[in-house]
Amino acid sequence: MRTRHRSAALLTALALAALTGCGAHVAEDGKGDSAKASGSGRSGHYPVTIENCGTKTTYDKAPQRVVTNDVGIADIMFALGLEDHMAGYVMPEYRGKIDAVAWKDAYGKVPWLSKKAITKELALDAKADLVFAGWNYGFGEDSDVTPASLKKLGIGSYVLTESCRNGADGEKGTARGVMPPLDALYTDLRTLGKIFDVENRADALIAKYRKQVADAQAKAPEDGARPTVFLYDGGQDKPMTSGRFAGPHDIITKAGGDHVMKDLKDSWTTVGWETVVEQNPDVIVINDYGTPTAEQKKSFLKSYAPLKNVSAIKNDRIFVMDYADLVESPRNPAAVTALAGYLRGVSGH
Repeated sequence: MRTRHRSAALLTALALAALTGCGAHVAEDGKGDSAKASGSGRSGHYPVTIENCGTKTTYDKAPQRVVTNDVGIADIMFALGLEDHMAGYVMPEYRGKIDAVAWKDAYGKVPWLSKKAITKELALDAKADLVFAGWNYGFGEDSDVTPASLKKLGIGSYVLTESCRNGADGEKGTARGVMPPLDALYTDLRTLGKIFDVENRADALIAKYRKQVADAQAKAPEDGARPTVFLYDGGQDKPMTSGRFAGPHDIITKAGGDHVMKDLKDSWTTVGWETVVEQNPDVIVINDYGTPTAEQKKSFLKSYAPLKNVSAIKNDRIFVMDYADLVESPRNPAAVTALAGYLRGVSGH
């Protein structure tokens, strides 16, 4: 019965979408046409055209019922003060450490729609006019939650810039990332500022974050004393790590480390343990979320025989950081500061 009700809802939504043209619409020629979402802004601000992951879209008004997927993406909306434009957020509980963030109150104000995965049914039930997610951060062909599938339901999409597909692994590949990670954060803040007519807020945040990063860089170890760093997300057969287009690359580099996976043209992906051994990192950063816990990950690394001669293991140089600090989010600049402090101790500065 539940499946039957969902199917009926989808068919109804498709019919309504065909009649009303609601949501974010993208022109087939790439020039973009109007997103008929409700909202208001300064007289003369709209229509506004933005480009997101290579797709141009024009908004006549600011979206009013945004649904976000994952903690870093909700953080971006809340940091911009856009909670009144949200219908809710989707986020696993284990990723949501929100007690210390400046926008904690916004998390209490906006509905927490699901602690599982975002679905088309959820977006429909929330009457979403825009879904803000990313490839592998809610969007994916396996779940059939994609900008294309949402468009058929009259729902617009905004793709997290960290997750833009870059085609590095073939024409139909899924390698992600098109710019340095902090540039991706600044790009999303700037673009969303245009969409929601809060450009001054966006500019102020970008200036604040750039200063935070510059201050951390000024105290970071110099090039000759940079510790090499490997990011360990998880996995035992093969480690999940980050390439040059995920948050950890800029966090490690700006903090004064030498990111050993800097030549990997992807965001989050797997490598072989032999690569880690060959790189012999001075420091391993653990991405802490869910299970296994950070302590369990640390125990595995220290007990895994192939790593016993790796510098980070021999010298017990393992630094734990939170998931929300390492994915694209407004927490990245503070993460640079925290890691820079640790790396100064490693390098003897």
